[in-house]
Amino acid sequence: MPVGLVKPCLNGDSGCGNSRSERPAMQIDLLYGRDGLTLDMPDGAETHLIEKPAFPACDPPAEQIARALRDPHGAAPLAELCHGKSSACILICDITRPVPNYLFLRPMIEIMTAGGIPLDRITVLIATGLHRPNEGTEMDELVGDPWVLENVRVENHFALNDADHVDLGVTEGRGVPIKLDRRFVEAELKIATGLVEPHFMAGFSGGRKVVAPGVAHHETIRTFHSARFMEDPAARECNLTGNPLHEEQLEIVRRLGDVYALNTVIDDKRNLVFCSFGEIIESHLAAVDFVRGYTEIPVGRKFRTVVTSSAGYPLDQTYYQTVKGMVTPLDILEDGGTLIVASQCAEGIGSDHFRAAQERLVRLGPEAFLKTLLAKDFADVDEWQTEMQLKPMRVGRIQLYSGTLSDSDHAVTGVDRITDLHDAIAASIAHHGDAAVAVIPEGPYVVPKAAAGPG
Repeated sequence: MPVGLVKPCLNGDSGCGNSRSERPAMQIDLLYGRDGLTLDMPDGAETHLIEKPAFPACDPPAEQIARALRDPHGAAPLAELCHGKSSACILICDITRPVPNYLFLRPMIEIMTAGGIPLDRITVLIATGLHRPNEGTEMDELVGDPWVLENVRVENHFALNDADHVDLGVTEGRGVPIKLDRRFVEAELKIATGLVEPHFMAGFSGGRKVVAPGVAHHETIRTFHSARFMEDPAARECNLTGNPLHEEQLEIVRRLGDVYALNTVIDDKRNLVFCSFGEIIESHLAAVDFVRGYTEIPVGRKFRTVVTSSAGYPLDQTYYQTVKGMVTPLDILEDGGTLIVASQCAEGIGSDHFRAAQERLVRLGPEAFLKTLLAKDFADVDEWQTEMQLKPMRVGRIQLYSGTLSDSDHAVTGVDRITDLHDAIAASIAHHGDAAVAVIPEGPYVVPKAAAGPG
């Protein structure tokens, strides 16, 4: 089992960086926007750096992809799956996930065409959920391979278009309506692709999650994002046991019959370090088993000051996505502590739906806002992210550093604004009378646990 790095370091000690006359010795690089952000820790801070352990050495990406497609989990190799099929649909995540689509789309499509599926019968479908579509240069960046864009259809999913979906009934477990994009449902070969990482509601992203909510109708998405799911204590990061979202997603993909998935894991430099292909549930669990030991980090204590990020581009482009960085470190935040989040938010607050939910939160306050959610069977679009923000608000004080978020956008965040990370950390240390500071450079890609863990 890999062991994560929790490195205590008192500023000024040898090995903690080069000293400067006006700033402290220790500097930490946070994921922030496209270029990152260098954090100068205050003098005297007892910094506990929480990072993933190093991934093992791995083969070149092309070899990893080829091997995964040749040696799948719970299914035949992709080349065999193509035989007798006349159409295919490949799901890819939208721009909010840094999935290395450019590595695997063309190899998969070439295997499909060699197996007899015509190019004009292959669709790459962007699993937007209820996010905005990815178009123009953004689609080019997302796909990452001009050959794919030139040779097959690449289209967006639109959850609000009723006619685009097939009604498959409701789940037996919790009565969630199963309405999915017909381009995926009606394809003879169905493949989801994605990134497996901690997810603050569904346990882990990837696999079944790319299908629902990825290409689900808004009623499906709004049902299992309602308060009866979100307030369930099992709906949390790195947990699949009894997680209501995960259980509903499993039932939905099983209703479709044969569905396959290509799951990837990347490091903090966006390099491919693991890839699994096969039956959608088995291949996803293989990726979860691999990544779990690199993301859940036993720390052994809680902190009154925690500094984190929103994982940089593309996740930190909106405040909507920034909420994920507020939720994942809560296990190590002391009650009444200060949580400091650095997120660029270059695109602002997020959708108009999310802004409306944030405005209600600011106007009503957390308790009254939650009461409005508990009576609903269908959550309003994007208000579930505001509901998730209630979790850190129940624990402590939230402070946001964003170099681009406008005053009007920040007014509806419901959190405190800071303009200097160094000064905010120093102020938190003074306020709590505690020099210990936990710093999580990768934000929600790392899930620290207060327990020390076995051994």
